[in-house]
Amino acid sequence: MGPCAVLMGPPGAGKTVVGRLLADRLDVSFRDTDADIERIAGKAIPEIFTADGESAFRALEEKAVATALAEHDGVLSLGGGAVLSESTRGRLVDQPVVFLSVGLTEGARRTGLSTARPLLAGVNPRATFKALLQARLPLYREVATCEVATDEIDPSGVVDRVIADLHPARAVRSSDE
Repeated sequence: MGPCAVLMGPPGAGKTVVGRLLADRLDVSFRDTDADIERIAGKAIPEIFTADGESAFRALEEKAVATALAEHDGVLSLGGGAVLSESTRGRLVDQPVVFLSVGLTEGARRTGLSTARPLLAGVNPRATFKALLQARLPLYREVATCEVATDEIDPSGVVDRVIADLHPARAVRSSDE
């Protein structure tokens, strides 16, 4: 059966916040593959990057996504880099994938260019964030069923748009209530 919605996008797009609100609104469970990875590894993602390297993290991520897609029927949030895996992109075909997009300025503001986000740590995090957006944008769009720009919308408004795009019957019903 699979998830009723799969959320993906760059850091700061709102995948976790929107995912939880969307799951609430649809009365389904929420699952975040980053949390799955941390549980399986027994350590935080920044620690995985530091101790084991990005390739080890990506291998864990690929397995976590495959498992979640097979097991979970609610709202699923993927880590921002999950789309880098060709195998993962293949698994996303025929899934209700929502690309939550965010611009450079807003993404940088939301993430605070945090060192808790391993790929944004370094000498010039803003340039790193820009390069990350440019590299991943075509991959996000390749697998997305729909795209919702999140820059100037609060999380509840993003949820409204996701529901309207993925579940139009529910959007009509919820606006009538």
